[in-house]
Amino acid sequence: MEADTRKKCQMTAQLHQSWERQPVIGGVDTEILPIEDPGRPSKPELVDPRRLERRSFASESGRIRLLHAFAHIEFNAINIALDAVYRFRDVPSDFIGDWLLVASEEARHFQMLEAELKRRGSYYGAYPAHRGLWDMVCKTRDNLLHRMALVPRVMEARGLDVTPAMITKFRQFGDEAAAGILETIYRDEIGHVRIGNDWFCWLCEQQNLDAPATFRELIGQFMQGKLRGPFNYPARIEAGFASTELEALEQGG
Repeated sequence: MEADTRKKCQMTAQLHQSWERQPVIGGVDTEILPIEDPGRPSKPELVDPRRLERRSFASESGRIRLLHAFAHIEFNAINIALDAVYRFRDVPSDFIGDWLLVASEEARHFQMLEAELKRRGSYYGAYPAHRGLWDMVCKTRDNLLHRMALVPRVMEARGLDVTPAMITKFRQFGDEAAAGILETIYRDEIGHVRIGNDWFCWLCEQQNLDAPATFRELIGQFMQGKLRGPFNYPARIEAGFASTELEALEQGG
């Protein structure tokens, strides 16, 4: 619930470091609050995604807006990873360690982007954003299987599909600083999707469910039965998807 970005990143890093030194689980019998809106600064203004302006690589202002959009995703990702640790209690301790690691890396990504925005004369909160990622967190807060399927395997995995092309576009316009930051984020995000993938498969195994079939059912339930392609096969396979599953998803089956 911390709203200050600097404090949130600092506290997240400290929490992960404390867990690494001495894993301690406490407060498991306390009430689990819904958290409709996690801690965030008063800006950016959150609007309907359809109201957001198109962002161009061709101008410095357009590239700043693109970096701002990435910063917003990474800030949300801190809250998303911490929410998984907070909300889902009947899990192995490795689950906590995995998502605290993810939270700490998302915080580092946000700090990189925030610093770059400031270097360019801007700041996080300068432009409107949307809350699509957190809306999916709210929709899946009562079911860990749904959370692992729809946040890492859908929303975060989409970043694996689109980020390489964005890195290329930044480079085409001579923006090596932005390209370098996105390359770091891209490599880490493969690991984050892999963590979500592993826990989704583990949950399916615990519940005697067929993982690919269960995922398709959830796509039908939450995503109108279709994922947007094309998929980045090498990155998604490295993150734990099977090529046969990706082919079936691309064909809508």
